[in-house]
Amino acid sequence: MPNSSRKTIFTTISIDKETATLVEKICKRYSLKKSEVVKLAFGYIDKAHINPSETPESVKSELAKINKRQDDIIRFIRHYEEEQLNPMIRATNSIALRFDVIGKTLETLILSQLGASQERHIAVLKKLSEQFCNHADVINNQSKQINALYQIHQRDYKKLLQLVQLYSELSVCGMMDSKKKESIKTEITNLINT
Repeated sequence: MPNSSRKTIFTTISIDKETATLVEKICKRYSLKKSEVVKLAFGYIDKAHINPSETPESVKSELAKINKRQDDIIRFIRHYEEEQLNPMIRATNSIALRFDVIGKTLETLILSQLGASQERHIAVLKKLSEQFCNHADVINNQSKQINALYQIHQRDYKKLLQLVQLYSELSVCGMMDSKKKESIKTEITNLINT
């Protein structure tokens, strides 16, 4: 009977009492209307591609099919693992071991080269240090000699000044100052001899 307000056309189907009891039981269990139960059941049958005329298979046979599929998948995985993954793992492991050996060899070589280079640098630095010490000793000795020569020069310079002063005094003295002349001559002689 057509209903103009809903724009939905309802039809009726006839079912036996046993099926009607089953529908009501499902309606109560899931809080659904009879039309919703029928709609959902047919939707499920359609999506699952179930032929309602065929008797459903037993759970055991369905589980056996699933187990067979799982076994097939496991066999495929094991076969792939043996044929593809294990050789790749062995090759990768071999490459990693080679890299490890090469890395350790290079590390040893670099460390030995660094050690030898460091020893050479230390030897060169020791030589330079010795040379600088020798030069410093020579410079210090020359400085001491220059200082000693300077002291001698200063002393001689003072003597020279005193001699000049005494000679000038001697030249100033007249004929009458013979005692003074003698004492100046004695001072000049003493100054020259010291």
